[in-house]
Amino acid sequence: MAAPQLSLTKDFVLGFRDMTLMGIGREMQATKKVIAAIPDARSREYRPDPKARNAFELAWHIVSTEVQLLDEIADGKFSMEPRFQEPKTVSEMLAWYESNLPRALGRVKALDEKHLTTPVDFYGAFNYPVVFYLGFVTSHSIHHRGQLSTYLRPMGAKVPSIYGGSADEEWKAA
Repeated sequence: MAAPQLSLTKDFVLGFRDMTLMGIGREMQATKKVIAAIPDARSREYRPDPKARNAFELAWHIVSTEVQLLDEIADGKFSMEPRFQEPKTVSEMLAWYESNLPRALGRVKALDEKHLTTPVDFYGAFNYPVVFYLGFVTSHSIHHRGQLSTYLRPMGAKVPSIYGGSADEEWKAA
């Protein structure tokens, strides 16, 4: 018996795109707080294990991959080649992120149903309609942001409130 097939209606595809893009935009705020907490002076020296990225590398991986994946979704093809020049400081990284993530979100927001439902190969591992890769952006970022947040206290920094309060920052409803 064949697996049931999901019907990709125009309303579903555009609604899923819009809902996911709004979520990525909200997650950006938490990501910025975690990255802003990284002490620049220790950003390239601290890593919890010799095999781990240092804090700066991990933060850059988060923000550059978010933007690159969104651009690749808009382009309809994926490439492992890094697209962007690494900034020199944490504050430069945050400025880059604040500029480039909205740009990349806008590119995806402009995609039509035909583009969003076109299957695209993801490194030979998946061949999904491109709209489904938006979930990868969110999962990837949350995963690595969690890693990065565990770097902060050992670096002498405070852990910001993400989804609720932390021992260092009380949660305040917006």
